[in-house]
Amino acid sequence: MPSSDSNKAFDRFLILLAVMGVLTVGLALVAAIRAPSTGAVGVEGVSAAGEAPASNDVTAAIEMKEFEFTGTLTVPAGNLTIELTNAGSMVHNLAIEGGPTSPDVQPGDTISFDVGYLEPGTYTIYCAIPGHREAGMEATLVVTDASGDGGGDGLNGATASASSSSHDWHLQNPDEADAMMMESMLAFPAETEGKGNQLLEPTEILDDGTKVFDLVAQIIDWEVAPGQIVEGWAYNGQIPGPWIKVDVGDKLQFRVKNEIPLGTDVHWHGIKVPFAMDGVSPYTQDPIKQGDTFIYEYEAVRPAIGMYHAHMHGQLAVPNGLFGAFQIGEAPIPYGKTVSGITIPEDIEIVDEFPMVLNDAGNIGLTLNGKSFPATEPYFFKKGDWFVVHYYNEGLQTHPMHLHGPDQLVFAKDGFPLDSPYWADTINIAPGERYSVLVHADEVGTWVWHCHILTHVEKADGMFGMATAIIVEE
Repeated sequence: MPSSDSNKAFDRFLILLAVMGVLTVGLALVAAIRAPSTGAVGVEGVSAAGEAPASNDVTAAIEMKEFEFTGTLTVPAGNLTIELTNAGSMVHNLAIEGGPTSPDVQPGDTISFDVGYLEPGTYTIYCAIPGHREAGMEATLVVTDASGDGGGDGLNGATASASSSSHDWHLQNPDEADAMMMESMLAFPAETEGKGNQLLEPTEILDDGTKVFDLVAQIIDWEVAPGQIVEGWAYNGQIPGPWIKVDVGDKLQFRVKNEIPLGTDVHWHGIKVPFAMDGVSPYTQDPIKQGDTFIYEYEAVRPAIGMYHAHMHGQLAVPNGLFGAFQIGEAPIPYGKTVSGITIPEDIEIVDEFPMVLNDAGNIGLTLNGKSFPATEPYFFKKGDWFVVHYYNEGLQTHPMHLHGPDQLVFAKDGFPLDSPYWADTINIAPGERYSVLVHADEVGTWVWHCHILTHVEKADGMFGMATAIIVEE
């Protein structure tokens, strides 16, 4: 009879064989998973590459840049590989409506994108980077049969509103292009449901003077533009969330209830708070689970032009609308100061002060205060009025905000007063930044106010996105 040591050795041998068997199966699975994917994607029009003869391999060269696709946009049916080049200055990718999406391509790079077998038809292609499709980065890929004719409806029958180049379409259809642009501009201002930045009043004031505010994070239907309803992430049912304005020295309590499926928190961006109240899970707190409430409590110790927004899952929550403006104390307006030969009077009356929150991504997209032109809000003034606007960039891109007509006096950056304020007509605002400006409405007219990245305000069928106006009357 074998010894005990022999039994143990035999057992180890059996275990080794079992492990080797598992590893063999596992490696086979990994190899299958890592193999280039040219097979079915589960939608009509794209099928397994093996269903087409090898001779039907097709290669197309497509170039991407701000904001268009150029190159080979008509190909015969077959197993398509796209040599995809990014000739622009921003990251881009290529998605097929209802089908696969390429990896992101860095500026100057070229990749091979294996699409799979495409049947004859028309396919809408677009850049899936947030905001890029809305800026006009969309085209039609035509797949022909052996005779060179386009076949059925491809993946979904969708066709782009523009041809391979927005430039070409405009020149080929000048009257239609002019009419659409004029119609879109004359639709301003358009009414939509919902309005953000509503001033948040305390729910109650405690015996020690603490101001108590309630914030509820929830997913809502939000009308970005007339008839354009998206799934928005909101505080208290509005995008941007309520505008919080308090005084220096106020004791504050925020009861934040989470009604979204994911855990969340609130980061007080630009607001001086104790570490435990900074709102960064899991370092300062546990995530607020769905249905739970977390209480933030601190004192407003110094003036601020800040923001509040989700930090956990921020890449998803913030672009979709979970943000708001937060002001402590009065804006540091440079009364009596002379800037470039212009003296700001000591006794001017500020007739209006408001936040302008910029966004460019997520479901909300290219918007000002949660709305896209022509649903953006116009601002009405009398000639001679002075007003203050605080820019907040809650988006993922820099936006040069340009005001026609009146100049803007930049007097604070991120809430901190500038020793040397300056006049500007265009102010470049990076993500997370705040700029405070004073404006003198000194000329009558309807003055356009917009992001000067022009594809953030215009596309083939007219004006949209990050544009509004101030209207100055006698």
